[in-house]
Amino acid sequence: MKLSEIPALLREIGVSPVKSLGQNFLHDRNLARWIVDQASIAGDDYIVEIGPGLGVLTEFALEKGARVLAIEKDKRLVQFLRERFTNQNVEIIHADASEFDVRTLYAQSRVKLIGNLPYYISSQLLIKFLEYPSPISLWLLMLQKELAARLGATPRTSDYGALTLQIQFHYRVEYLRTVSQNVFLPKPDVDSAIVRLTPRAERELPACDYAVFEKLVRRGFSQRRKQLGKLLRQEGADWERIVTTLGLNPWARAEELSLEQWIALTNCVAPVDPGKDNIEPEEQFQVVDERDTAVGSAPRSQVHANNLLHRAVHILIFNSQGEVFLQLRSRWKDRHPIQWDSSAAGHVDAGETYDQTADRELEEELGVETTLEKVAKLPASDRTGLEFICLYQGRYDGTMRLNRTEIEAGRYFPPSVIDDWMAARPNEFAPGFVECWKVWREKSS
Repeated sequence: MKLSEIPALLREIGVSPVKSLGQNFLHDRNLARWIVDQASIAGDDYIVEIGPGLGVLTEFALEKGARVLAIEKDKRLVQFLRERFTNQNVEIIHADASEFDVRTLYAQSRVKLIGNLPYYISSQLLIKFLEYPSPISLWLLMLQKELAARLGATPRTSDYGALTLQIQFHYRVEYLRTVSQNVFLPKPDVDSAIVRLTPRAERELPACDYAVFEKLVRRGFSQRRKQLGKLLRQEGADWERIVTTLGLNPWARAEELSLEQWIALTNCVAPVDPGKDNIEPEEQFQVVDERDTAVGSAPRSQVHANNLLHRAVHILIFNSQGEVFLQLRSRWKDRHPIQWDSSAAGHVDAGETYDQTADRELEEELGVETTLEKVAKLPASDRTGLEFICLYQGRYDGTMRLNRTEIEAGRYFPPSVIDDWMAARPNEFAPGFVECWKVWREKSS
């Protein structure tokens, strides 16, 4: 769409740009095509576009053969877009992107997000759509140049701050190019920039407790000209020990530490033990026969190596909205790392009952105590890892204390989302949970 065509089109559809909605329409088709090319869109991609405006990016995304979900807040533009794009591969919804339920995107096999984010709400949208873990595999965003610089900033620069570290902890950030204000109508007051974000690889960075990391980073940058040691001592950190252990400058400020140094600092304050699984083989599991009768005990390593039948529990915790909490298994687990699993689960130790194990695992993994109801008993099979499984359910609306050596992250999901997600991305779930979910669905129908 040429610059000369936009005013006439806007008059025809009765639209005048609304400043409060951050409406600045891109009119450079070559740039629009280039932007879409940076997302490496394939025919089986599902594209979420925030703020499609007049549909210049939408057009090129559809040319790639992808399916597009365009989220537009302005009702007038929604009607225009629906009339312009009758392609069955596009859905135009009238909605505020800040209220969109990102969890529904797990029902798509591969999701990429593109958009020219309105400046007035871009930070909030970033936080929402970049919340970890995410069903999105790539973000290609046009942002205010100043914000884009903050996302990709490096230590000892004025743009480097808490937001930089929070984003770079989970994602790689590429600052692709600066975009002049002259390619928009009306012209914004500042230049823009294109950034591309992709998830970091598993184990690319050392493990740490992200909640503690985020708290320390926020504290460290709360007064960026103040020495870091003075700020962190207020959080109870032993700054002298940290300086000695990490070899830091005692008078360092927050902006001087790299992402890796912030992670190391976090582990000095709140250590996590990714090597915990190394001692688990010494745990004695209850060994059973084909009728689930106890016949002895054996260390974990022998149980798994020799394919011995044994026992386990799985627990599904629901909130008052009927959503179920799923955990993302730690990247350091020796089995099924970075896969979604039941709210809590674990093996039955020698001399322990199923009920005792369920209560123990719930407290150890989630820090939760609640009444549990036995739902079903699953027979041992290859699909359950040769485990007899007792499945429990319970209800809880309080705060959870996730065991960071066991759990990467966790979130509540509507059961219908899990159904669609499991159909679209079955490899993202631990096999034992898949079997438990099938049984729970049968029992709850």
